[in-house]
Amino acid sequence: MAPQFNELFDSDHVVLDLRAASQNEAILEIVERLRARGKVAEYYEFSDEVMERESKSSTNTGDGVAFPHARTDRVEQIVLGIGRSRTGVRFGDSAALVHLVFLIGVPQRFVTDYLVCVGTIARIVKTEEMRAALMKAETASEFVKLLREGALLLE
Repeated sequence: MAPQFNELFDSDHVVLDLRAASQNEAILEIVERLRARGKVAEYYEFSDEVMERESKSSTNTGDGVAFPHARTDRVEQIVLGIGRSRTGVRFGDSAALVHLVFLIGVPQRFVTDYLVCVGTIARIVKTEEMRAALMKAETASEFVKLLREGALLLE
């Protein structure tokens, strides 16, 4: 089942003002948003899986973006939670702070769909112009609208 970005990009899953000071706090804060919206039932276990995966190899791109994720049976479908931090959060050993966090949960059986999902989001946010626009978005709806427009440009 290929990811439908209009469904994945959901303003209810966006935390515009992450309070997190560390990568694990950021992961917990975003997973809590997904749990509160009924997308993740086993909050602690899912969070642990994402943190474990991130500890093995940081997903910090060096451009202010990170893609923490887990392939897991704790989700029924691909889920995407997004966090934005104006001050930045350190992910991994990189000196580059992360301002945009795209947290992805993928059922084990959706390997190809995960690659399509992360690849598409990475291409959307690869330009400084798009990252700056996302940082300036005043509402979660505006943030998601920018992502959807970016996805359309890739088609």
